[in-house]
Amino acid sequence: MPEKNKPSLLLTIGAAGLLISGGVAAYWVLSQRNSLSGDMPVGANIIPQDAVLTLSVSTDFNQWQQLRQFGTKQTQAQLNQNLAQLRDRFLTANGYNYERDIQPWVGDEVTIAFLPPQAIAPTKTTPTPTTANQQQSLVMVLPIENLAAAKQLLEKPQQLKQGRWIDRKYKGVQIKETQGLPIQNYSTAVLNQRFLVVSDNPQATEKAIDTFNGGASIAKTPGYSQALAKIQAQRFAQVYVNVPAAARVAATNSAQSFSPQGLAQLQNYQGLASTVTLEPQGIRFKGISWLKQNTQRVNVVENKAGEMQNRLPAETLMMISGGDLQQLWQDYAQGVKSNPLAPIQPENLRGGVKSLTGLDLDQDLLQWMQGFSLAIVPATSKLGDSGDFALSLLFMVETSDRSSALKSLQQLDKVINSQYQFQIQQTQVKGKPVVNWISPYGTLTATHGWLDENVVFLTLGAPIADKIIPKPTTTLASTEQFQQTVPSELNPHNGQFFLNLNRGSKALPLEQFFPSQKPLLESMRSIGVTAAVSDQRSIRYDVFVSLKKVGEPNS
Repeated sequence: MPEKNKPSLLLTIGAAGLLISGGVAAYWVLSQRNSLSGDMPVGANIIPQDAVLTLSVSTDFNQWQQLRQFGTKQTQAQLNQNLAQLRDRFLTANGYNYERDIQPWVGDEVTIAFLPPQAIAPTKTTPTPTTANQQQSLVMVLPIENLAAAKQLLEKPQQLKQGRWIDRKYKGVQIKETQGLPIQNYSTAVLNQRFLVVSDNPQATEKAIDTFNGGASIAKTPGYSQALAKIQAQRFAQVYVNVPAAARVAATNSAQSFSPQGLAQLQNYQGLASTVTLEPQGIRFKGISWLKQNTQRVNVVENKAGEMQNRLPAETLMMISGGDLQQLWQDYAQGVKSNPLAPIQPENLRGGVKSLTGLDLDQDLLQWMQGFSLAIVPATSKLGDSGDFALSLLFMVETSDRSSALKSLQQLDKVINSQYQFQIQQTQVKGKPVVNWISPYGTLTATHGWLDENVVFLTLGAPIADKIIPKPTTTLASTEQFQQTVPSELNPHNGQFFLNLNRGSKALPLEQFFPSQKPLLESMRSIGVTAAVSDQRSIRYDVFVSLKKVGEPNS
């Protein structure tokens, strides 16, 4: 029997984050010309199947100009600096200029792939392993649109300031290589007069030639073409992550060890891909992850996240929602086995809950929890104008067993009172009964109650119960920013995420979690994610990052 698997919302958001990172990688590569339509990226039949990461980027000048409009002056300066470094490394150091030497003949899109170290083995032509053989290698595929212009360049390479060009053949294909460059040598080869392959490793060039001649390519990866068809878009870039290969590389390079069970679990997954589209207000990612065809593990096609965003006030800074909190926790606890960098170890959290409250996390709490939302809500419309707390952590959950939920809340009240000397106050908010926890210093610290027969809430921090009782007049879901940021194409869905960086960048401690990403965070307005189970083998998720534009106020 296939193993049923309800996809974790945290895994989905983690995957979305990975693709955002992949999209940002596109931000730093190449420059200029027409966008490509269709599903398969250029060079898909040249890139070896065991490539860890593949990034295809448009060479359309107009799209790059549009990209350069986003961000702040600081992020644009960083972008220009990184592009200049790439230009100097790949072109200027070898005597080339993009506009003069590459742009006249290159096609609509270029593809860059990173091969794992173990994919590069010594060959007859280069039998001695070198330090480069032990490092990740890069292969770039540039389609030749104007053969005459390309030949003019390739037949008479630029004179090198250091080192020299040499010629050799591999299986009938002419290869030009540099020798003696101070930092990095390169290999180039023209395949079928249609593609120029550039690599920083001779063996990688040979592997690309073998792949083009019928070897295992990413185009032949099971489920690859079907997955890309589901996220087809008029794209600026496309990212593909080979999950099993990436897991092996991570396990080799990580300071913390992966368990055999964890690695085996990741081998159930085949790939993670996304198209990247530039829009007037930001960048959109249409992503998909899929399982191997021969794995016993399958997804439960269940999308029931509900409408928690319709219960949240308009000023909500951050929200994450899902259809089944109990299942989410089970997925996370299982996924930790394959992720030694997970921030929370399940046993530590279980032990902490037991120690602090006397409750069993799985049996006393999660057992009755289904659809949920976790949100951060400011105390007032003006951040910092409240008393003891500026923000509140608001947790709302649908319960499948009201009596069990009531019992757990009563037990929690007793512990808070007896063990921590908090006053338990029975009161009302706009006619609805609620329970307040008041600290020994007289500060209202938490409130819990019921919004209806099956939705319970708990606030920690600022007193905001009056913002959700009764239902807010203006909800988060009704705001223009939420509607423009959180993708709505996937409906029904199994989870959403929203972060308002316009207001939240100063109120939330984001810089503590991402200390080196302050300029990037300051360039964003908001982030939205929507996830849904597509079928038993694949999960779809859409991401939109709303960005500021250079020259706007505060940019």
